[in-house]
Amino acid sequence: MRPFRLLVIGNGISAYGSYLNMVALNVFVYQVTDSALAAGLFMAVRLLTSVAGGVVSGRLVTRFDRKRLMVGADLTQAAVLLILLPLPDHARIPLLYVLAVATGACSTLSQVALRSSVPEIVGADLRAKANGLLVTGRSLAMIAGFASSGLVIAQLGYSTAFALDAITFVISATVLFLLPIRTRAAAAETKEAESGAEAGAEEPGKERWASLALLRAAPLLAVMIAIRAADGLGSSSHNVALPVYSSELDPHHPATFISQFWATWAIGNIVAQQLIGRYTGKAGRSFGERAFAVGSIVMSVAFILVFCELPTVLAVVAALVAGMADGFTEVAYVTRLQAAPDEQRGRLFGLSASFENGGFGLGMVVSSAVLEFSSPLTVVTAFHCIAVVLCAGFLAVLVRRARRTPVPAGPEGRPVTAADVRAAEGGGA
Repeated sequence: MRPFRLLVIGNGISAYGSYLNMVALNVFVYQVTDSALAAGLFMAVRLLTSVAGGVVSGRLVTRFDRKRLMVGADLTQAAVLLILLPLPDHARIPLLYVLAVATGACSTLSQVALRSSVPEIVGADLRAKANGLLVTGRSLAMIAGFASSGLVIAQLGYSTAFALDAITFVISATVLFLLPIRTRAAAAETKEAESGAEAGAEEPGKERWASLALLRAAPLLAVMIAIRAADGLGSSSHNVALPVYSSELDPHHPATFISQFWATWAIGNIVAQQLIGRYTGKAGRSFGERAFAVGSIVMSVAFILVFCELPTVLAVVAALVAGMADGFTEVAYVTRLQAAPDEQRGRLFGLSASFENGGFGLGMVVSSAVLEFSSPLTVVTAFHCIAVVLCAGFLAVLVRRARRTPVPAGPEGRPVTAADVRAAEGGGA
């Protein structure tokens, strides 16, 4: 786990730069163009590239060395940011859309490659703990990035923010390059070496439909990916509704509630990762489909409660629960997909990235329009209830399947117990 902890630090540093730049770039585009349309177009290009990049990333991480892909993605983003630095503001605008494409594609590629690699880096038994460390690192990076963005931009300027982001990507790439980690299964590497010359001759139709065929062969995973897309819809609704709701609570200090909410959410997320780490320990424990569905329901209900004009203490508790459930479902979901064979993992995470980003993008557009004539509570409830309904149906199917599955008989006709399994494996009691 020691090399992986260093990887988490490098990933967290680049995530800090990404969150910092997320604020800096959006504000910069609006300030220079004085156009909300230009700022919206920049965000749309970045998001659409992320959606399209999911499927492409799945193919890339299945065929090529994932460590090199992650290093290349970090260095590409750093290079585009460095090109921006010597240019005057008016000359930066066209290149910013190139940056939007590079950022959307490379961040998705890095995410898909890293998630696909975790079982090979730390071992299958420790993947839940490793995923928790990654989520913790990103949560801390989000707090630091959002909290410092205003100060960095106001005191040091946009160029400094861009340079700082480029440095974080270089640090992340350097850490990845130097770490002695394996990101592919040995069998997959052998297969890649044997079939590398034939990769370009693969039938386009077979390549195009391989991902959909994979989902048809694993319907439970397909439903989980659909639920994550619905979670993306819900997430977009509370992201859009938060500024409106916060302004309604305190028109003179609209940022107060938003800051409290995200700080509390992040604390809950980190607490969840600590609890997950203790639960999984070194015994290889993980979470299945039921835990994922229940966690998603709790998360959505908690987000809805945040907008119910509760007393401050109860609102903080709801935000804390939302953060904990959000962190738990992230780990449960990623860990479950990582149980797939190495040759399938890249496609699964590529599809997942496309569906999650697509759900979030669609939700941003629709929820923004609906907020024009509906209250924040109505919008958040409607969007999050989609995920709740899907999860409830998924749970019903899982329970029904469990009841239909016969319980294998142990000695003397009784059900098999964990002790029987250990005894059969020679582990004793």
